[in-house]
Amino acid sequence: MYAIIATGGKQYKVSEGDIIRVEKLGAEAGAEYSFDQVLAVNDGELKIGNPTVEGATVQATVMGDGKAKKVIVYKYKRKTGYHKKNGHRQQYTQVKIEKINA
Repeated sequence: MYAIIATGGKQYKVSEGDIIRVEKLGAEAGAEYSFDQVLAVNDGELKIGNPTVEGATVQATVMGDGKAKKVIVYKYKRKTGYHKKNGHRQQYTQVKIEKINA
């Protein structure tokens, strides 16, 4: 059984027991979180929502927050002496998928 959920502007294919990193949710570690934007559920037969599946939710437990690896952004224009170096670390929340309610 799997489901496709949408959160943080992205879509994730999840099964029970999966551990995924999503955009920061702002929930405490150990708290329960429910994803209600379920786009599709497959439990033997595929149910596709329009845009979401009615009454379907995905229960998850928040494991904690963190920051991804640093991405270097370097801007440069030749012959003008312009160069700029920036770094960015995206924040994420790690969740464990507990139950898919179709």
